[in-house]
Amino acid sequence: MLLTAVLIPTLAGLLLPAVRIKNRITKLILLMAVLAAEAGVCVTLAFGGDASFHILRITEGLSLDLGIDGLGRLFIILISVGWLLTGLFACEYMKHEKNEDRFFAFMLLSEGAMLMTALAANMATLYTAYELLTLVSMPLVIHSMTKESVSAALKYLFYSIAGAFLALLGIFFLYKYTSSMSFVPGGSLDTAAAVRDSKILLPVIFAAVIGFGAKAGMYPLHGWLPTGHPAAPAPASALLSGLIAKAGVIAVIRLVYYVVGAEFLRGTWVQTALLILALITVFMGSMMAYLEKVLKKRLAYSTVSQLSYIMVGLFMLSPAGVQGALLHVIFHVLSKVCLFLTAGAIIYLTGKTEAGQLTGIGKQLPVTMWCFTLASLTLVGIPPTGGFLSKWYLASAALKGMNGAFKWLIPVVLLVSALLTAGYLLPIAVKGFFPGGDNDAFRRIHEPRVMWVPMVILAVLAVALGLFSSGIADFTGSLASLMC
Repeated sequence: MLLTAVLIPTLAGLLLPAVRIKNRITKLILLMAVLAAEAGVCVTLAFGGDASFHILRITEGLSLDLGIDGLGRLFIILISVGWLLTGLFACEYMKHEKNEDRFFAFMLLSEGAMLMTALAANMATLYTAYELLTLVSMPLVIHSMTKESVSAALKYLFYSIAGAFLALLGIFFLYKYTSSMSFVPGGSLDTAAAVRDSKILLPVIFAAVIGFGAKAGMYPLHGWLPTGHPAAPAPASALLSGLIAKAGVIAVIRLVYYVVGAEFLRGTWVQTALLILALITVFMGSMMAYLEKVLKKRLAYSTVSQLSYIMVGLFMLSPAGVQGALLHVIFHVLSKVCLFLTAGAIIYLTGKTEAGQLTGIGKQLPVTMWCFTLASLTLVGIPPTGGFLSKWYLASAALKGMNGAFKWLIPVVLLVSALLTAGYLLPIAVKGFFPGGDNDAFRRIHEPRVMWVPMVILAVLAVALGLFSSGIADFTGSLASLMC
């Protein structure tokens, strides 16, 4: 089942351009069948027992292996459901884009690489999948082949490769200090040897975290994200922002909590430096989003900020902080994929791309804008949405578990960022539904069902999972306790 989960989208992505199905309806039915089958396999895996699969032995003590644990279960459900809903939306959206077969092929290949990242059982497998994901997701950015998209794709490639090289440096050093590169909750580091050589090891770990953080848009390797997302088609932007960027989060979690161990980093300058960088990213991303006029670019800067909420929780190195981070992973996926799909629907149906052009859009596209509003409320953190739950856990973790300036600085930065988030998202909804003047000037536009159904599902989940959160909170809490 582990290998099947990776192979289904990978083989489908490789075969799609070769088969050349001329009938579009047939092609889309097959695409959705693949995505639905993949979601079924992932849900089966998630609710099954622990499993492992050996792929290839590279050298003695170094191999490619897949495995499923609590963290993997969480991410494969988010990945498979996110790809399924985005694929349904893309069936309509990609009508006005060229090279549709190429887009769907790399969309499927990216899902395979993303699932391999989530199901990696050791550092060698994770790094391999991480690099593959960069290569197969870059064509999603470059898809339109405009000067802007080519530049954005190259920037994405260079930043990702630079980050991966920093991460590889860390892997080389850590290999010497671990009995195995396999992921072990709490870490597999030889603590005595690591403490002895901490002056060398700590800077290396710091560089590796920064490297993996590049794909998650963390400062200083965040520059690709606000450039790459607006250049890509809306379904690709939704995947890049909501899901593919989570590869960086997965890699950081695996490195810090499953190889190094939180205990080794707790109280060191590395923890302090990483928290400072994450908080800078939270504030900077929110401020840039607030000042941005282009809707998709505004959402991209928002992703820079929101992903660093997750990083702040992880770098607290406490069970409560990790729980808040994992909860924010879930609600960021739901809200941000929904927001990019709504932006895509607006562009597809009206041609409007700037936030200032959206006065009265709620009268024209009511379903789309209701979904935008609910997802925005989640991202801001308004109760009873899921975003409020995750931010409450993050702020509480800082107040109860952190010392010194971070005890008050983290909640303050999160609060200021939430206010800025409200400032760059909610006015769009208010002006969209309450334009003033003659409402008859805004005639309703037909919204295709295949576009609004995925948005409605995501928006409802973002709110409903906040209302009925006890099961998710218990699961993330037990997983966080195991990791720390």
